[in-house]
Amino acid sequence: MRTFDEPAGVPPHDAALAAGAAMSPRHGQTTVGLKALMAVTGVVLVAFLVFHLLGNLLVYRGPTALNSYSAFLAREPLLLWGARAVLLLSAVIHVGAAALLWARDRRARPVRYRRVARRSATVASLSMRFTGLGLGGFIVFHLLHLTAGAIQPVPFSDHDVYRNVVGGFSVGWVAAAYLGAMVLVGLHVWHGAWASLRSLGMSRPSPQPKRRPVAWLLALLLWGGFTSIPLAIWLGWVR
Repeated sequence: MRTFDEPAGVPPHDAALAAGAAMSPRHGQTTVGLKALMAVTGVVLVAFLVFHLLGNLLVYRGPTALNSYSAFLAREPLLLWGARAVLLLSAVIHVGAAALLWARDRRARPVRYRRVARRSATVASLSMRFTGLGLGGFIVFHLLHLTAGAIQPVPFSDHDVYRNVVGGFSVGWVAAAYLGAMVLVGLHVWHGAWASLRSLGMSRPSPQPKRRPVAWLLALLLWGGFTSIPLAIWLGWVR
């Protein structure tokens, strides 16, 4: 929750009219709808991250396990491309809704507040746009690196996923890029998971708004699981 002073240069009467317009039923319904879209698509994307992590952790069981999993997906094109279509649609809706909400927020308050007192904001909530943009760039890099093989710090094989993963993360700058990106994943999921539950009405207001155990646990598990893979390979624990 935040408390604000009136923005500099805006008369109190005009500010009241602007606030009333912003809270009109039509505006509220549209805003709530966009937030619900972001919540639902966010749940889809987080569910993908969970399953993606479970598949990636097969690297610890050796080349046979990871390559067999990859071969299974290649043999099921409907499953693979169906999942990709759902993910792409969810990502487009998620980013589009976020952009519309940001633009609406800018239009509703074109003049900045003179003073902002944040009561329950976190590093994750304040950096959502930054982490979202960063993750968008990382996804492009990740697809070029381990899906298309366009970024090849080591020789790329279409059939040996284990070799691609271990070889790629053995390169220092590649491992560092993934480790940095996983920090963004953890921060984005930490706030996004909590905000999604609130938007969908599954989490009630609390006198301790920063106490978010479910979001904390989910973010830590995803961050820790994904981080462990490039770190273990770079340190030579997985060869």
